[in-house]
Amino acid sequence: MNMKINKLLEIIRDRKLKMPKDSYVASLFKLDEDRIIQKIGEEATEVIIAAKNKNKKRIISEVADLLFHLLILLVSSDITLSDIEKELENRN
Repeated sequence: MNMKINKLLEIIRDRKLKMPKDSYVASLFKLDEDRIIQKIGEEATEVIIAAKNKNKKRIISEVADLLFHLLILLVSSDITLSDIEKELENRN
């Protein structure tokens, strides 16, 4: 899975760099970080509702959306997955 996430991060970075007009990701970068943060809040709420309803298919879908928007935030904030891994290692 990590390779797929790394590929997705490459695509997100490319969208940030090139800012294509027809890109959803680029549209988020154009608005500002507040919109990215808002999307994370929306997606997190949807995960919570799916979990409360014990809807496994919906949980998977909503977690994927949440993860996607978290990756956009990481790119926007110039944070790498290695930074996150280091933080998690420090917690052990």
